[in-house]
Amino acid sequence: MSERGETVYVALGDSYTIGTGASHESRNFPSLLALKIEAATGHPVRVVNPAVNGFTTIDLLAKEIGFIEQLHPNLVSVLIGVNDLVRGRGVQQYRESLVEIYEAIATLELPRGHVAAISIPDWSVVPAAQDYGDPLYLKRTTDAFNAAASEEATGRAFTWVDITAVSRKGFGTPGWISADDLHPGDAQYTAWADEIWRHVGDAWARG
Repeated sequence: MSERGETVYVALGDSYTIGTGASHESRNFPSLLALKIEAATGHPVRVVNPAVNGFTTIDLLAKEIGFIEQLHPNLVSVLIGVNDLVRGRGVQQYRESLVEIYEAIATLELPRGHVAAISIPDWSVVPAAQDYGDPLYLKRTTDAFNAAASEEATGRAFTWVDITAVSRKGFGTPGWISADDLHPGDAQYTAWADEIWRHVGDAWARG
């Protein structure tokens, strides 16, 4: 914990982490996770969420990773990659940038379970996906990106959290997709937070 007795949680990522599509920033998954931590520990949580719409792994390295070095947080999550795909970066290019991100996080030497590496959701099913290419191609490439991320995360003893299946299960229900037909709505962000907590809750409640 910090000197003020609070848990510091840094959430790295893009629009999915900042919560684009949610009705309020308090409904993004890092904020929802912070509530779960506070309920489990009785201690305040400081959420630092430097995520930005449209960020790639390269942007994260340039603009977000410094928060890790400055704050030395207790908990970290990282969900990044969809914009690498959109901008035509290949799986190997994505992997190379992601390795830099993961290596920077690993220097914190946090206890096992305190880093959550989160999969890219299956955005190929949303109405606006066709604006970015063939949905089958988007799904296959997303799966390939996630396979690379999972391999690199587990190799560093990070907790891999697959939200991809969860992102599909509520499709068609109210509040699952936001009004932009691309990003999640409140219901989906809540489901993500629940799934992430299912994987990290025991460790983060001790953190």
